[in-house]
Amino acid sequence: MKALTPAGLMAHARTPTGQKLVKYTMVSIISVVIGQALLFIALTILDWRAAPSNIFAVGVSSIPAYYLNRAWAWGKRGRSHLMKEVVPFWGLNFLGLVVSTLFVHVAESRAKSYSERTETLIIMGAALAGFGLLWVAKFVILNKILFRTHEQDLEDMPALDGRTGIPT
Repeated sequence: MKALTPAGLMAHARTPTGQKLVKYTMVSIISVVIGQALLFIALTILDWRAAPSNIFAVGVSSIPAYYLNRAWAWGKRGRSHLMKEVVPFWGLNFLGLVVSTLFVHVAESRAKSYSERTETLIIMGAALAGFGLLWVAKFVILNKILFRTHEQDLEDMPALDGRTGIPT
């Protein structure tokens, strides 16, 4: 990767890996918005405890995350391969679910002395922190293993300008 300067970051964002990282980041933002909204609803409107609320939010928000990552960020089309894509993706999400559920459980137990609103914000922050820990590792796994571009896939892709990585 280029230097961590604005110009270096822009140059990296134009490479195939950089484009995937930008799209993965956008999918992550969408997933966070969906997950946090569902977590908020489960905690405040449904009045569920933190762990079941988190399981619900992660379970539902993982569905659009899978399809957006597969189709948009990595450009995969056609049927998903159960053992090469679906199971590993859900395995990674399950790991995130375990970590974030542990975080929200601890946060809920520690935030009892605060107001209900503050407790909700602490729990939501804990869920974000749990997934944030795994975010970079998940990109590497998705990019290098799960949705890796194979030589036969390159035939369907447009040619890239060697200097900018932009399709010609």
